[in-house]
Amino acid sequence: MRPHSLSVLVASVLGLASSLAIAALPRPIPDDAVKAKVQISPAGLVQVKGDTLRLSPGAQIRDTSNRIVLPSHISGEYTVRMLLDKGGQVHRVWILTPEEAAMPEPKR
Repeated sequence: MRPHSLSVLVASVLGLASSLAIAALPRPIPDDAVKAKVQISPAGLVQVKGDTLRLSPGAQIRDTSNRIVLPSHISGEYTVRMLLDKGGQVHRVWILTPEEAAMPEPKR
């Protein structure tokens, strides 16, 4: 094996190992984020237990891979953890994986 090929192989293995280590870390969801089943509409509305809430200006929705999703590009029913702002609008949303949804809420 040539030295260049060996260094590419080592770099690939290290990159894969670090990706797997990062993927294994739990997401940083605040303990005070409430778990709920919600219906999200592209119009910026969130249905929670029969109540309709608005997304706050600058609201963030994170998918199960922790990527930010634009509110206009998502709709449907999800199990989430979420934070409201002081005005009662939905400010941060984390769409939960099945494993995260099965976990009990942290003690507040």
